Amino acid sequence: MRMSLRVLLLSVLFLSPMAAAQAPTADPEAFIAEYAAKHDFNGTVLVKQDGEVAYSHSFGEANRAFAVANTRQTRYRIASITKLFTAALVMQLYEEGRLDPERTIATYLPDYARPAAQRVTVHQLLNHTSGIDNMDKVTSAEQAITEGIPAYQHPWTSDQLLARFASGPLVHEPGKVFDYNNGDYVILGKIVERLRGKRFDEVLDERILKPLGMADSGILRQSDIVKGLASTYFMRDDLKRLANDLPVYPENWYAAGAMYSTVDDVLKFSDALFAGRLLKQATLAKMFTPGLDDYGYGLWSYTTRVDGKPYRVVKRPGQIMGAQTQLYRFLDADLTVVILSNTGTTDLDEFVAEIGKRYAGKRHAVAPAARR
Repeated sequence: MRMSLRVLLLSVLFLSPMAAAQAPTADPEAFIAEYAAKHDFNGTVLVKQDGEVAYSHSFGEANRAFAVANTRQTRYRIASITKLFTAALVMQLYEEGRLDPERTIATYLPDYARPAAQRVTVHQLLNHTSGIDNMDKVTSAEQAITEGIPAYQHPWTSDQLLARFASGPLVHEPGKVFDYNNGDYVILGKIVERLRGKRFDEVLDERILKPLGMADSGILRQSDIVKGLASTYFMRDDLKRLANDLPVYPENWYAAGAMYSTVDDVLKFSDALFAGRLLKQATLAKMFTPGLDDYGYGLWSYTTRVDGKPYRVVKRPGQIMGAQTQLYRFLDADLTVVILSNTGTTDLDEFVAEIGKRYAGKRHAVAPAARR
């Protein structure tokens, strides 16, 4: 099946719970090595289980022209994992009493003069049921190669992104249809800026990155040279080979997908978020409540099964051309899988689900007395 550019740009790939529920059949480390080799995986895999890093390994090259290897310290574009950071920033405002998810866009952006202003709520932006016309109109790689990608190949400011690409008409009744739309998170980014009185990147830095010691994370800009950042490559059907990602302004993904990070920094964020150090547990429960398409606030939330046992999991994938990412967390067990990749060669939805079930299955195989 040919992957559409919307999938490449928006990280809409999602492995169903049924597909993720097959029984584990191999040692986790052996499986990862075999799968990576078979599917030409390039990137870094990190697994944390029962409070300790159980596995970490890097594969392939961060830069193919100069044969620079990927390492655990490589910085990757994390694409739509950014949305989970944005959702956390929004819900911090909720906990402070400065934002109500059930209030409309106009409450917080009174100059947002579009039909959605008085009808679409923050809740609907967070769970992609706003009904606002999708900002990504390019629907195939072929179209992008021949015509370009208007939202990302011109140096728009965040205000211009809001006005040009996140202020379209309502094409669905708000709350009725799941439509994964980067524009929803552009609006949320502007709401965060308005309520905090600072740029989104400044809020992100002050509220999450600095407190957690995430020194290897930030917002990408076309003008910046980021030390240790992996180059990205995607598979060109017309060329039958990997090629450099199309030229873009990465900052145009803004609050929807403009971040870079390392596996260890993503793990720091994950640990803090799920331990209730960024948000209260009651707020997390609100974020993790699945809506349409099993989507909560900034992530998917569903139940999978391992060895017949049900587990609640949350998943935040990301994909922008060759940048592919996964943050996969078992809510009922201390198990987190982070995968960051710089080539569009591997089905990371399948990969992360298979890794997760093998580590969960491995834990089942350990006698309870041995775990104490």
